[in-house]
Amino acid sequence: MLGFGLIKGLSVTLKNLFSPVFTIQYPDRRVGLLALSKHLDKPISKILTETPKIFLLGLVRMVKIPVKIDQFPRFRGNEFVWYDDRCTACASCAKYCPLGIIEIVTHPGGENMQAGENYAIDKFDIDTGRCMFCGLCVEACPYDALHMGTDFERGNYERVNLVLDKETLISQNKNPSSWFRPQFEENEYNPWEKDLNNPKEAGRHEKPSYQNIKNKWVSKRKLDG
Repeated sequence: MLGFGLIKGLSVTLKNLFSPVFTIQYPDRRVGLLALSKHLDKPISKILTETPKIFLLGLVRMVKIPVKIDQFPRFRGNEFVWYDDRCTACASCAKYCPLGIIEIVTHPGGENMQAGENYAIDKFDIDTGRCMFCGLCVEACPYDALHMGTDFERGNYERVNLVLDKETLISQNKNPSSWFRPQFEENEYNPWEKDLNNPKEAGRHEKPSYQNIKNKWVSKRKLDG
């Protein structure tokens, strides 16, 4: 019946009208005095005496406070974290990328000649505008130099700005995701609480030193010969 259907539809509307709100106002939300007092950890009277302008805005629920979204340590954002100290320029990440968005340019470094000569990295670019963030490059890295990142606020108006070059990867904050990184979970590392700037803590094992490489591939051959 038309009357019963109308009442049934309005009942759903009334039910949701008075139900709890799950929408998050991101990146800022407008709050009143009580929420502002809790956020600043100050009594309302102190807010009135110290910042009367903010107090007046709080009366009409117009004060903006930042919103922190709780994320899991395994969350993968649209960025990467790269430790150049751990990278050997083997290009395994570029080889395993199904879309070919990683470009690496190297030149002979002129060091450690006896063990095969190491390479210096001239270019290390990741085009996140074409990336599907499958993580195959992270799995392929033998020395845990490349990690999935956690930042998700990388919107741009130009696609060229979505390319993470070598300088950007080195200078940006180190907040790697714990996805495919059991060493992070064992140490209870949370990328949302602190940075991980120490490259030694980023891997499951250390990058071999030049002396170790020489002992393994040069000295061992002389003994076997």
